[in-house]
Amino acid sequence: MAVKATKISYECGSCGHREPKWLGRCPACGEWNTLKETAAPAAEGRAAKNGKFSIPLAAVNPDEGARNASGSAELDRVLGGGIMRGSSVLVGGEPGIGKSTLLLQLAARAAVKGRVLYISGEESAAQIRLRADRLGLAREGLELLCTGELSEAIAALDRVKPALFIIDSMQTLMSSEAGAVPGTANQVKYCSLELSDWAREHGSSCFLVAHVTKDGIIAGPKAAEHIVDVVLMFEQSDSDVRFLRSAKNRFGSTDEVGLFTMTEKGLLELEDPSSIFLVRRDGAAPVGAAIAASWEGTRCILVEIQALTVPGKSSLSRVFSDRIDASRVSRIAAVLEKHVGLRFSDQDLYVNVAGGMRLSEPGIDLALAAALYSARTGLALPSGLALAGELSLAGEVRPAKRMRGRARAARALGFGRVLGPAEGGKGAVDPAEAWHNVASVAEAVKALFS
Repeated sequence: MAVKATKISYECGSCGHREPKWLGRCPACGEWNTLKETAAPAAEGRAAKNGKFSIPLAAVNPDEGARNASGSAELDRVLGGGIMRGSSVLVGGEPGIGKSTLLLQLAARAAVKGRVLYISGEESAAQIRLRADRLGLAREGLELLCTGELSEAIAALDRVKPALFIIDSMQTLMSSEAGAVPGTANQVKYCSLELSDWAREHGSSCFLVAHVTKDGIIAGPKAAEHIVDVVLMFEQSDSDVRFLRSAKNRFGSTDEVGLFTMTEKGLLELEDPSSIFLVRRDGAAPVGAAIAASWEGTRCILVEIQALTVPGKSSLSRVFSDRIDASRVSRIAAVLEKHVGLRFSDQDLYVNVAGGMRLSEPGIDLALAAALYSARTGLALPSGLALAGELSLAGEVRPAKRMRGRARAARALGFGRVLGPAEGGKGAVDPAEAWHNVASVAEAVKALFS
């Protein structure tokens, strides 16, 4: 019968830190040649180390899950109301989009009781200080650590015990237990799990910065996104507008969008989205432009959808659309061709959203259909008009959520006429919340262009 080999580890004679492999220098205390080979403890699992026991649900204090303000109303909106204690947030985005700027502003302005630790594996402490001075950021209790070793980061967390800590970035962090190369899928997954567990055990909040691939998804395994509580994606339009969206949120909605502009003083909240997404014109709107009242999370944002149609090559139709899904554009064009009798199958369709905002909400279907009809016929829509409603394949204008709120927001911005679904508008008591009802796309076309 084979005898199971005894597991060994290397223990530091100065501080007692253990490593699975021999190292010349202890990563915890920094002493040289102090790691000695010893037998590994019988149980090294996470449960054995923590010694946790189950507790009754009624014994859990709900105040331990309280939220703290981040210092940014737009970030609080996307997070679901603020920073949850013990939560872990993964922030992804393209290089240079402003992830480090956003999180340095968070570290300086978050309303947390306790110290804040900013761990960077990409910049030196002097570089971070220079950026903080340029942005006018200062905070008592904000500490910096520049390292790429997970063991050094955990040791600093045990020593500082911060109420909030930030890791910038996960691709520069590595642990010897997950391999020798930082940024691999195993490294990102392992380090994310260790840091998220530390945050939950100590009631701290952590923000983990992650790079994205050329396809726009977070680099590393999908399992890393399952480990954390919130996944935020930072996007950029052709202008200086930044969009912060939630791809996953255990504590709030994923429909919210945070709007920022990049300035010399850092990221500023965009308080008036209409100044970016709407083009103010004195005369009539151009052909192919329609105003959509889109409901994003808890607020209505009015955006201009622009469409252009040109004859296709060899009578083949192609769709060019970045901000609205191309298959959705094709579906709306097919509905118009079937129920209005306007031919699109031999046209190339170009669709754009002013300001570069990405739209996925069903309530923009009617505005998209109006823009395509206008572009195909050369007839401009009436000025001072906003549209909202979902289109079915049968050509029906289906109800859109929060229609009264959309109508109220449109009139607050000076739009005297709102076109929407037939159901719900007649019951509006406040004239500011009423809209013109249409039951089908054919009826909408008649009301708009006759």
